[in-house]
This record gives sequence, structure tokens and C-alpha cells, in this order.
Amino acid sequence: MAGKKKTTFAKLAREHNVREKRQARSLRKEQRLREGDAGGDMEHQVEDLSHLDVAVVEGVVPDVVVKR
Repeated sequence: MAGKKKTTFAKLAREHNVREKRQARSLRKEQRLREGDAGGDMEHQVEDLSHLDVAVVEGVVPDVVVKR
């Protein structure tokens, strides 16, 4: 005769979710590490400030001069 079950299905489900989250987290970490190793130098992207109504934004050095 089998013994009594010592763990509820709710606990088993919680543990399963924790394992899945942990695995997803480790996959994301590995992907970040691979991307960092593959592309050691990051591309610099110029922020588009054309939507602003000012000619100069304080503290920002423009890469390109845009004539309006």
C-alpha cells in the first residue's frame, strides 16, 4: 500500500513555475553574454531631437547640424 502524498498540487505548481523562471533567466543571461562577446563594441545611436521646439538642448553636443 502506498504512503500518503506529502506535497500538494499547488506547491508542485509553484515549484514548477520557479524552475521555469530560473531557466528563462539563465537563458537571457547567456544570450546577453553571447551578444557581449560577439559584438564587443556597441553601436552609438543618435537620439532624434527633431520633435523639440528648441535649437539647442543644454548639455547635449549635437553630432550633426540640422538646418530648419
